[in-house]
Amino acid sequence: MIRRLLIVNRGEIALRIVRAARELGLVSIVAHSEADADTLAVQHADEAVCIGPAQASKSYLNIPAVIEAARSCQADAVHPGYGFLSESADFARAVKEAGLIFIGPDADIIARMGDKAMARQTAIEAGVPVVPGSPRAVEGLEEALAVAEDVGYPLLIKAAAGGGGRGIRVAEDSDMLAKQLPQAQAEAQAAFGDGRVYLERFIARARHIEVQILADGKRALHFFERECSLQRRRQKVLEEAPSPAVDSATRKRLCDSAVALAEHVGYLGAGTLEYLFDDTTGEFFFIEMNTRIQVEHPVTEMVTGFDLVRAMIQIAAGEPLGIAQDEISLKGWAIEMRINAEDPDRDFFPSLGTVEKLVWPTGPGVRIDSGLYEGYKMPPFYDSLVAKLIVWDDSRENALIRAGRALDEFHLQGFTTTAGLHRRLIEDPAVKAGAFDTAFLERWLSEPASDHANKKEVINEQ
Repeated sequence: MIRRLLIVNRGEIALRIVRAARELGLVSIVAHSEADADTLAVQHADEAVCIGPAQASKSYLNIPAVIEAARSCQADAVHPGYGFLSESADFARAVKEAGLIFIGPDADIIARMGDKAMARQTAIEAGVPVVPGSPRAVEGLEEALAVAEDVGYPLLIKAAAGGGGRGIRVAEDSDMLAKQLPQAQAEAQAAFGDGRVYLERFIARARHIEVQILADGKRALHFFERECSLQRRRQKVLEEAPSPAVDSATRKRLCDSAVALAEHVGYLGAGTLEYLFDDTTGEFFFIEMNTRIQVEHPVTEMVTGFDLVRAMIQIAAGEPLGIAQDEISLKGWAIEMRINAEDPDRDFFPSLGTVEKLVWPTGPGVRIDSGLYEGYKMPPFYDSLVAKLIVWDDSRENALIRAGRALDEFHLQGFTTTAGLHRRLIEDPAVKAGAFDTAFLERWLSEPASDHANKKEVINEQ
């Protein structure tokens, strides 16, 4: 039974979990760094406990400090949110060994699915399609060249323990592979403490589609797919649900494969299975699983009507899934725009400052997930995400119109954000048509802003 929940995170996701805990009648306790003592999550929580200095390595990533905090505040369970320790098998294991409930899957499943090479092999065992490549991490150049002979070029070299788009290189031929392989191994070792890499075919114009699941250890359900192809440096910028590229037949095959893999490993909690989708052939390939709640989970909640964060707490408390797959349906369209404290006109340089004035958009179909408030001072130690602006409407066309209206209402003084970039992006003809891939945004950003305006004028004249 969960009565007291320790939330080991910050920003909007910590506040999101506080709200879910309150609705479940739980005591919410936010574990925070010294730099985050005045956050909105701390203010809204029932209790708060400081776990260390501003540096994440000494606070949010400090497992002994977190476990000690959980014991001192007599927590029954720990929710890691996303990022930080959310996909740490060592942390999940430490929580369990301390006699507490970890809001997420078992440590062994986190380790298995967090290792990209192992997750790939698990997907193959479950009958889920994967991108052609090495069946496991490659040992050296000779094995890598043999894989390349079978798969063909270009190849992606990927860190087995990687994440967040880091540790990825592209080899166009054998000479590049010979040069890039040791560099990728060294980079993986430095970034993740694990130098293993694996290879897979590079799909140049792929889309990034992911499927949200919930599972209780025995049975899994899907909550349809999300489109996440609009990325910069492999970091998502704008997401939507459902995907404009997926038809109903493909959607069923895609989502059924996600359920099959989740049930194959006996998954428990909320998770996301990520795929590359080739919309010219209709093929999709599993690439990895995120064993946590995702930043972009709100768009799924908006189109299905289910509270995923509340559900994952209930599942961790021992409640089985109380619904059937046919009770989950898609309604309308949702779009999420990540508002970062960055200046797009200065190569996305971090923008720090104090919130002097803040006006949030309101009205039908608008949701704000954020920890910002007037007077809040941006700390320089963490991720630049400061808000998620989510809109819903009955169609994609109307959702984009509503997104524009909401962005026009949003006003923040004190530092620069990416809100203006989103306003331009949703007016792009290709974005409006849903005709983009994972490389689209990088190409779009390399064009002068005047070109985007000219495209808009041409469309308006037609």
